[in-house]
Amino acid sequence: MKIGITCYPVVGGSGIIATELGQELASRGHEVHFISYALPFRLDKYQTNLMFHGVETTAYPLFKYPPYTLALSSKLADVSRNYNLDIVHMHYAIPHATCAYLANQMLAASGDRLPRIITTLHGTDITLVGSDPSYFDITRFSINTSDGLTAVSQHLADETAEVFGVTREIRVIHNFFDDSRFLPNIGGECSRCEFATEDEMLLAHVSNFRPVKRTLDVIEIFEKVSAAMPAKLILIGEGPDTVLARRMIKKRGLTERVIFLGNQSRVEAVLPCADLFLLPSQEESFGLAALEALACGLPVIGTQGTGLVEVIDDGIDGFLFPIGDTNAMAGAAIELLSDRQKLLKFKSAAADVSRKRFSQKKIVDEYEQYYREIAHV
Repeated sequence: MKIGITCYPVVGGSGIIATELGQELASRGHEVHFISYALPFRLDKYQTNLMFHGVETTAYPLFKYPPYTLALSSKLADVSRNYNLDIVHMHYAIPHATCAYLANQMLAASGDRLPRIITTLHGTDITLVGSDPSYFDITRFSINTSDGLTAVSQHLADETAEVFGVTREIRVIHNFFDDSRFLPNIGGECSRCEFATEDEMLLAHVSNFRPVKRTLDVIEIFEKVSAAMPAKLILIGEGPDTVLARRMIKKRGLTERVIFLGNQSRVEAVLPCADLFLLPSQEESFGLAALEALACGLPVIGTQGTGLVEVIDDGIDGFLFPIGDTNAMAGAAIELLSDRQKLLKFKSAAADVSRKRFSQKKIVDEYEQYYREIAHV
């Protein structure tokens, strides 16, 4: 098949999944075209059957903001026409699915063949943006005019159906990880001694540091853990709450025990060095960061009532607590880190369960089958 993929190219779960999906599809012999305003994160090497098409915007004086959505719509139509695409896979309902619809209207007006539109919902397009009254109608329209619709978790599919009154099928296709890259106990690229001494436990957190990730809760949990035992914390990522996190760390006297690594394109080089992963988010439609941590053999402490319930087996490879209950989270972390045999059991379960349920081959097979259903090939 000939497949177009549009995603946000910046650091984040949706862009990572879209990129790695496209790479795997290309390796299977499909022709894959990425269409976005910048080269997607992790799309960092040449690959046969894979192309990137940049979207250019014009800073015209009458426009307060460059009209990216119009430029993207035109580019989608152009790539679809020139490469005879079978599918355009849009990651996020707005603006991407909206742009795909507009592109198909342009193609129909000129008598060109129309690709089928598949939209994958990742979370904030529904929970934050789409539920905003000013975007509600266009989000619902974009969902209903897509030929195929997927969600990264049942939690998100149910929320979409409830918020927008969607009665059509929303196919749940979970996120996945590259099992050849995310492995427990690997060495060579970094070593544990770079971050902690032999007697220190090592905790980790990866996110875009938005308020919804509750990074300040991560610091609060770590403060309680480090008061009970020697420990260090690795923070990977950057975002709006980075400054607040640094201030809190300094105020609590944790500067020497917290390591900021900023954005990293290869977190799998660092995560296996750690003992425990913290993701106390207010909302997670799935929790790709948690999955990648599990795949590296890290138990995860997360939150109930989010998509993490589909990723973490509570009491087996991690723990789930109510949002904001940092006392319970810290208590579970201290108990687990204090019992070496229990920690090793949880680490083993994390690596094993993630591979059985969310391996790249299994999930990409599901996407490939869905493409065939929607494209009728």
